[in-house]
Amino acid sequence: MLSEKIKQDFLNILKEELIPAMGCTEPIALAYASAKGMTFLEGKLEHISARCSGNIIKNVRCVRIPNSGGMTGIEAACALGAIAGNSDRHMEVLEGVTKEGLEKTVLFLKENRCMVELLESHVPLHFIIELYDSQNSVIVEVKHSHTNIVKILKNGEIIFKAADTVDVATESADRRGLNIENIFEFANEIDIEKIKPFAQKQIACNMAIAERGMVGDFGVGIGKAIFETYADSTFTRIRAYAAAASEARMDGCDMPVIITSGSGNQGITSTVPVIVYARENNISEERMYRALIFSSLLTVYQKEFIGKLSAFCGAVSAACAAGAAITYMVGGTLTQIKDTVDNTLADIPGIICDGAKASCAVKISSALDAALFAHALAMKGKVYESNTGILRDDTGETITCVGHIGRVGMQPTDQEIVKIMIQN
Repeated sequence: MLSEKIKQDFLNILKEELIPAMGCTEPIALAYASAKGMTFLEGKLEHISARCSGNIIKNVRCVRIPNSGGMTGIEAACALGAIAGNSDRHMEVLEGVTKEGLEKTVLFLKENRCMVELLESHVPLHFIIELYDSQNSVIVEVKHSHTNIVKILKNGEIIFKAADTVDVATESADRRGLNIENIFEFANEIDIEKIKPFAQKQIACNMAIAERGMVGDFGVGIGKAIFETYADSTFTRIRAYAAAASEARMDGCDMPVIITSGSGNQGITSTVPVIVYARENNISEERMYRALIFSSLLTVYQKEFIGKLSAFCGAVSAACAAGAAITYMVGGTLTQIKDTVDNTLADIPGIICDGAKASCAVKISSALDAALFAHALAMKGKVYESNTGILRDDTGETITCVGHIGRVGMQPTDQEIVKIMIQN
């Protein structure tokens, strides 16, 4: 049995990770920092300067911002947050944008009063927002995680400063106990009432935007296209609904999602497949709740080795977790769960992240196709041999190897992706 400390640690991780966010998290982070800075600026906003790391530029450049009238880009995210955002709402900072606020933002942008520069930083998630009125300046610096403000300066004087380390920024809950075995035991043993609120929020928010994506006019209509292309099955519906949710979110839908590892797409990918599968196979609510928490923690565990942002597509980690959670949900053994992870990572460890955009949805569909097939193989007792390719004897070791590739090995790839995107 798990110790009470590890159980509480895992509950704290869920509390930290499973939070609502409206829109893609990178532009929303810029909007939040800009709105926060405005609470310290005394006069009328005259100018904004945004210095952003390559990964921020990559993930904001193409994605539509909710409640913006279809705008994209760093300038729009910063201006809309500063002029019409509410920092008290954190990752839902743009929830209350008014028509007047939007009109003022559009005028501000037309007058070219927001400038963007590349910030040379070894930290993938790093940006500095500078806001000016006629007499004052406010600087807000964010590092490591989306709402982790490390410094606020007003007229050159520090008025707020926090510890500038990745551990403090992203891991106030103790994560040392995360591994597949402990996640499995936690999902089995934890009092259902302690995890029920987390799972219910995931179901309510993430399925709502999935259903909206299936009927809305977003992107290329990926959910409908999947239905029209593939034979009707549970696996087809899983891919369609998860992809539709992502496409709606990336195309500016103003509905919130419950994120995981700082990502709405990972939140969607790790939950929607579990929910759809459970509903179509008459699996009990309690079993579904436990599987959802299993999937969320397994996503977080994998991303601990990769980091919040990299050239490694986070949909792979989340899809891998969803496939393993389905194996768990249908009564698969711990060995079969591990086999699902190994089978997935033998297949798709190399999907690149070239920024947030509507086509993230099709990557989610592809990743889930691999994960669902990996689940099917594992349930038949089939798994790829260890020590072939990057697969190791232990599944946890395989996860750390993939993490090393994503965090370290793909750094040059990330730099080249950013260069290509900036040149466009």
